[in-house]
Amino acid sequence: MALDVTDHGAVIAFCADKQIGLVVIGPEAPLVDGLSDSLRASGVPVFGPSQAAAQLEGSKGFTKDMCARAGIPTAGFVRTSSLEEARTALARFAAPYVLKADGLAAGKGVVIAETLAEAEDALADMFGGAFGGAGAQVVIEEFMQGEEASFFALTDGAAIVPFGSAQDHKRVGDGDVGPNTGGMGAYSPAPVLTPELQARVMAEIIAPTVQAMREEGNPYQGVLFAGLMLTADGPKLIEYNARFGDPECQVLMMRLQSDLVPILLACALGTLEGVEIAFRPETALTVVMAAKGYPGTPEKGGAIALGDAEAEGAKVFHAGTALADGALVASGGRVLNVTATGASVTEAQARAYDAVDKVNFPSGFCRRDIGHREVAREASA
Repeated sequence: MALDVTDHGAVIAFCADKQIGLVVIGPEAPLVDGLSDSLRASGVPVFGPSQAAAQLEGSKGFTKDMCARAGIPTAGFVRTSSLEEARTALARFAAPYVLKADGLAAGKGVVIAETLAEAEDALADMFGGAFGGAGAQVVIEEFMQGEEASFFALTDGAAIVPFGSAQDHKRVGDGDVGPNTGGMGAYSPAPVLTPELQARVMAEIIAPTVQAMREEGNPYQGVLFAGLMLTADGPKLIEYNARFGDPECQVLMMRLQSDLVPILLACALGTLEGVEIAFRPETALTVVMAAKGYPGTPEKGGAIALGDAEAEGAKVFHAGTALADGALVASGGRVLNVTATGASVTEAQARAYDAVDKVNFPSGFCRRDIGHREVAREASA
């Protein structure tokens, strides 16, 4: 049956009728809409933060202010609420300029402008409605130099357990060019996040966040997905996601050895203390196959034939597909996540692209260089 997640009463009734023992809220919009609060109030255990805590993803300005209060390392910033205020604030920064729509923009609300003129044009677009209500406020940040990586931790509001690392590829084109997307591919773990750096991330970013949210009356339960910049001064927070994220979730789940459901239930029930999580040692790499036109207006309805893409142990995750007269077709921007594992990033990459080449998707495209940084490092090691 089709269930409208914005109709909280209908979701609650469905859970009661089906005797649901745990709800895992995947997308960010229902979290920011407060679905977890409605379910918890009805007695249904939920994996996912409250509406108040989900502001860590729902409002970049909220997160930046929290970082300032808690002493969490992040880029310098200014919050602006009008085009005039934003243009004036640009004078406090040097190029390139980092401009972020404050609200949810499906991973596309960030613009890196190389010149002042580009920044002013981007601000005009943002305040002019390019990202809808998400651009009613804009955060301007200093540009951070370094390599990006992602770190994940689970928390029940008090206890915190690390949940691995990954590296995403945000730009649409090979060589990290073109506009930002929701992610064109990823691999896990991210060797650049060494055990020493992960310990710093836990101590300097994750733990202070959980403590601050608890002390300020908004305890956070769920997954904290920290987008990081590894700078010369150490790891700094770029932003938080309040969910596992896509395409990072695919590579994390390919490596997870422990049973996922008891772990998520422990987060929901506040019993995470002492829980241990095991991952397989291999690398997982995923390649997003997107519809032509993405991240703009994607071509929908294109036919897809998976063939024997999964014959050698690869896994094809469906992200934007539908059935039309019994045939598989594209129904979104990012359509498939073709995922494989290997003893190294190089091996996982080769297996993933071998599977990609077995998929017949004429109106689709993908990047051909997912994992390129680590493949180069492995080749020179």
